[in-house]
Amino acid sequence: MAKTTAKKEKPAYKIQQKRSGRYAVIGKDGKYINGPEKVEILQKEGKIKKLKPKAKAEAEAPAEASTEA
Repeated sequence: MAKTTAKKEKPAYKIQQKRSGRYAVIGKDGKYINGPEKVEILQKEGKIKKLKPKAKAEAEAPAEASTEA
């Protein structure tokens, strides 16, 4: 008897790296995926890191010091 192997599930998208270093995500239908969907896919694949927003308290402190001088 021949062994049966499970077929690997193909992703619903293809990721290409551009010459600029950025990534393009192309869906099964051949159309580019943009916006939050693209970011979610790239984060899931480990291509980009999730950015943390800067704390507003740090940004306000230098602005106040310059107005006092």
